[in-house]
Amino acid sequence: MAIVLVTVVRWWGSDGPTAPDGPGASAAAGSDADRDGSDGARPGPPPRPLSRSRPTSMRIPFLGVDAPVTGVRLDQGRQLETPPVDDPKLIGWFEGGATPGESGLAVAVGHRDTRTGPAVFAALAQVKPGKRIEASRADGRVAVYTVYRVKVYDKVGFPDREVYGPTPRPELRVITCGGFFSRRTGYTSNVVVFARLTATE
Repeated sequence: MAIVLVTVVRWWGSDGPTAPDGPGASAAAGSDADRDGSDGARPGPPPRPLSRSRPTSMRIPFLGVDAPVTGVRLDQGRQLETPPVDDPKLIGWFEGGATPGESGLAVAVGHRDTRTGPAVFAALAQVKPGKRIEASRADGRVAVYTVYRVKVYDKVGFPDREVYGPTPRPELRVITCGGFFSRRTGYTSNVVVFARLTATE
Protein backbone atom coordinates (compact mmCIF):
# COMPACT_ATOMS: atom_id res chain seq x y z
CA MET A 1 0.00 0.00 0.00
CA ALA A 2 1.38 3.44 -0.91
CA ILE A 3 0.13 6.97 -1.50
CA VAL A 4 1.38 9.00 -4.43
CA LEU A 5 1.68 12.70 -3.85
CA VAL A 6 -0.11 14.33 -6.73
CA THR A 7 -3.05 16.62 -6.08
CA VAL A 8 -5.49 14.18 -4.54
CA VAL A 9 -6.09 11.09 -2.51
CA ARG A 10 -6.29 8.08 -4.85
CA TRP A 11 -5.76 4.41 -4.13
CA TRP A 12 -2.94 2.55 -5.70
CA GLY A 13 -2.49 -1.16 -6.07
CA SER A 14 -4.83 -3.15 -3.85
CA ASP A 15 -5.30 -0.89 -0.89
CA GLY A 16 -3.67 2.49 -0.81
CA PRO A 17 -4.37 6.18 -1.56
CA THR A 18 -2.61 9.01 -3.27
CA ALA A 19 -2.01 12.03 -1.07
CA PRO A 20 -1.93 15.81 -1.62
CA ASP A 21 0.66 17.62 -3.70
CA GLY A 22 3.94 17.69 -1.85
CA PRO A 23 4.88 17.56 1.82
CA GLY A 24 3.79 21.17 2.30
CA ALA A 25 0.19 20.40 1.43
CA SER A 26 -1.00 20.78 5.01
CA ALA A 27 -3.21 23.78 4.17
CA ALA A 28 -5.79 21.68 2.36
CA ALA A 29 -9.27 20.31 3.08
CA GLY A 30 -12.52 20.97 1.30
CA SER A 31 -14.02 24.42 1.60
CA ASP A 32 -16.86 23.02 -0.50
CA ALA A 33 -17.61 20.63 2.36
CA ASP A 34 -18.57 23.51 4.66
CA ARG A 35 -21.37 24.37 2.27
CA ASP A 36 -22.61 20.81 2.01
CA GLY A 37 -26.10 20.41 3.41
CA SER A 38 -25.23 16.87 4.50
CA ASP A 39 -22.88 18.06 7.25
CA GLY A 40 -23.59 16.48 10.61
CA ALA A 41 -23.57 19.88 12.34
CA ARG A 42 -22.93 23.45 11.30
CA PRO A 43 -19.45 24.57 12.30
CA GLY A 44 -19.26 26.66 15.47
CA PRO A 45 -16.36 28.84 16.55
CA PRO A 46 -13.27 26.65 16.18
CA PRO A 47 -10.99 26.06 19.16
CA ARG A 48 -7.56 27.63 19.16
CA PRO A 49 -5.22 25.45 17.06
CA LEU A 50 -2.49 23.60 18.89
CA SER A 51 1.22 23.85 18.22
CA ARG A 52 3.01 20.99 16.49
CA SER A 53 3.32 17.69 18.41
CA ARG A 54 3.49 14.22 16.90
CA PRO A 55 0.44 11.94 17.12
CA THR A 56 0.63 8.82 19.30
CA SER A 57 -2.79 7.19 18.98
CA MET A 58 -6.25 7.64 17.47
CA ARG A 59 -9.67 6.70 18.78
CA ILE A 60 -12.97 6.49 16.90
CA PRO A 61 -15.32 5.48 19.73
CA PHE A 62 -18.30 4.85 17.41
CA LEU A 63 -16.32 2.13 15.63
CA GLY A 64 -14.46 0.81 18.66
CA VAL A 65 -11.16 1.88 17.11
CA ASP A 66 -8.34 2.64 19.54
CA ALA A 67 -5.04 2.23 17.76
CA PRO A 68 -1.44 3.41 17.89
CA VAL A 69 -0.17 5.80 15.24
CA THR A 70 3.05 5.72 13.28
CA GLY A 71 4.44 8.45 11.07
CA VAL A 72 4.42 7.85 7.33
CA ARG A 73 6.45 9.79 4.78
CA LEU A 74 7.11 9.92 1.06
CA ASP A 75 9.34 7.36 -0.55
CA GLN A 76 11.66 8.03 -3.48
CA GLY A 77 8.78 7.61 -5.90
CA ARG A 78 6.79 10.34 -4.08
CA GLN A 79 4.43 7.74 -2.70
CA LEU A 80 3.20 8.03 0.85
CA GLU A 81 4.23 5.02 2.85
CA THR A 82 1.49 3.23 4.78
CA PRO A 83 1.48 1.14 7.95
CA PRO A 84 3.16 -2.26 7.60
CA VAL A 85 0.85 -5.00 6.40
CA ASP A 86 2.01 -7.26 9.23
CA ASP A 87 0.57 -4.77 11.77
CA PRO A 88 -3.02 -4.31 10.49
CA LYS A 89 -4.17 -2.38 13.58
CA LEU A 90 -1.65 0.44 13.11
CA ILE A 91 -2.68 3.84 11.70
CA GLY A 92 -0.37 5.94 9.54
CA TRP A 93 -0.22 9.73 9.99
CA PHE A 94 1.26 11.77 7.14
CA GLU A 95 4.25 13.61 8.61
CA GLY A 96 4.20 16.21 5.84
CA GLY A 97 0.79 17.47 6.97
CA ALA A 98 -0.60 18.91 10.17
CA THR A 99 -0.20 17.15 13.51
CA PRO A 100 -3.35 16.64 15.65
CA GLY A 101 -5.04 19.96 16.33
CA GLU A 102 -2.56 21.97 14.28
CA SER A 103 -3.75 24.40 11.61
CA GLY A 104 -4.09 22.90 8.14
CA LEU A 105 -4.92 19.47 6.86
CA ALA A 106 -4.01 16.28 8.70
CA VAL A 107 -4.18 12.95 6.87
CA ALA A 108 -4.49 9.54 8.51
CA VAL A 109 -4.46 6.29 6.54
CA GLY A 110 -4.99 2.66 7.45
CA HIS A 111 -5.72 -0.70 5.95
CA ARG A 112 -9.26 -1.94 5.41
CA ASP A 113 -8.03 -5.51 5.42
CA THR A 114 -4.92 -7.59 4.85
CA ARG A 115 -4.25 -11.20 3.97
CA THR A 116 -4.93 -12.13 7.61
CA GLY A 117 -8.40 -10.54 7.78
CA PRO A 118 -10.07 -7.23 8.70
CA ALA A 119 -7.78 -4.34 9.65
CA VAL A 120 -8.10 -1.15 11.66
CA PHE A 121 -10.38 0.71 9.22
CA ALA A 122 -12.53 -2.25 8.15
CA ALA A 123 -15.71 -0.40 9.21
CA LEU A 124 -14.64 3.17 8.43
CA ALA A 125 -17.44 3.70 5.89
CA GLN A 126 -19.98 3.17 8.70
CA VAL A 127 -18.93 6.20 10.75
CA LYS A 128 -21.64 8.89 10.89
CA PRO A 129 -21.56 12.69 10.77
CA GLY A 130 -21.42 14.07 14.30
CA LYS A 131 -19.18 11.28 15.63
CA ARG A 132 -15.87 12.03 17.38
CA ILE A 133 -12.36 11.21 16.32
CA GLU A 134 -9.79 11.70 19.06
CA ALA A 135 -6.09 12.03 18.24
CA SER A 136 -3.65 11.90 21.15
CA ARG A 137 -0.34 13.75 20.98
CA ALA A 138 3.13 13.26 22.41
CA ASP A 139 2.69 16.35 24.61
CA GLY A 140 -0.33 14.80 26.38
CA ARG A 141 -2.96 16.90 24.61
CA VAL A 142 -5.86 15.41 22.66
CA ALA A 143 -7.29 16.93 19.47
CA VAL A 144 -10.99 16.16 19.08
CA TYR A 145 -12.38 16.22 15.56
CA THR A 146 -16.04 15.89 14.61
CA VAL A 147 -17.01 14.03 11.46
CA TYR A 148 -19.11 16.09 9.06
CA ARG A 149 -19.02 14.03 5.88
CA VAL A 150 -18.25 10.50 4.71
CA LYS A 151 -17.80 9.81 1.00
CA VAL A 152 -16.82 6.89 -1.19
CA TYR A 153 -15.03 7.98 -4.36
CA ASP A 154 -14.07 5.96 -7.40
CA LYS A 155 -10.36 5.96 -8.10
CA VAL A 156 -11.11 7.21 -11.59
CA GLY A 157 -12.07 10.89 -11.52
CA PHE A 158 -11.22 11.42 -7.87
CA PRO A 159 -12.44 14.94 -6.85
CA ASP A 160 -9.23 16.68 -5.84
CA ARG A 161 -10.75 20.01 -4.79
CA GLU A 162 -13.54 18.43 -2.80
CA VAL A 163 -11.08 16.53 -0.65
CA TYR A 164 -8.13 18.95 -0.62
CA GLY A 165 -9.57 22.43 -1.21
CA PRO A 166 -8.26 25.30 0.96
CA THR A 167 -9.45 25.57 4.56
CA PRO A 168 -8.79 28.24 7.18
CA ARG A 169 -9.26 25.83 10.10
CA PRO A 170 -7.74 22.54 11.30
CA GLU A 171 -9.20 19.57 9.44
CA LEU A 172 -8.63 15.84 9.25
CA ARG A 173 -9.08 13.30 6.47
CA VAL A 174 -9.18 9.61 7.38
CA ILE A 175 -8.76 7.35 4.38
CA THR A 176 -8.98 3.67 3.55
CA CYS A 177 -9.98 1.42 0.67
CA GLY A 178 -13.56 1.01 -0.51
CA GLY A 179 -15.74 -0.32 -3.26
CA PHE A 180 -15.18 -3.68 -4.92
CA PHE A 181 -12.01 -5.72 -4.80
CA SER A 182 -10.30 -7.43 -7.70
CA ARG A 183 -7.20 -9.58 -7.28
CA ARG A 184 -5.86 -8.03 -10.47
CA THR A 185 -6.54 -4.33 -9.89
CA GLY A 186 -7.30 -4.04 -6.16
CA TYR A 187 -10.07 -1.91 -4.67
CA THR A 188 -12.10 0.32 -6.98
CA SER A 189 -12.71 3.18 -4.55
CA ASN A 190 -11.58 5.15 -1.50
CA VAL A 191 -13.50 5.87 1.68
CA VAL A 192 -12.78 9.43 2.85
CA VAL A 193 -13.95 10.72 6.22
CA PHE A 194 -13.99 14.52 6.56
CA ALA A 195 -13.67 15.94 10.07
CA ARG A 196 -12.94 19.33 11.63
CA LEU A 197 -11.33 20.24 14.93
CA THR A 198 -14.04 20.98 17.51
CA ALA A 199 -12.22 20.70 20.85
CA THR A 200 -8.83 20.24 22.49
CA GLU A 201 -8.28 18.46 25.77
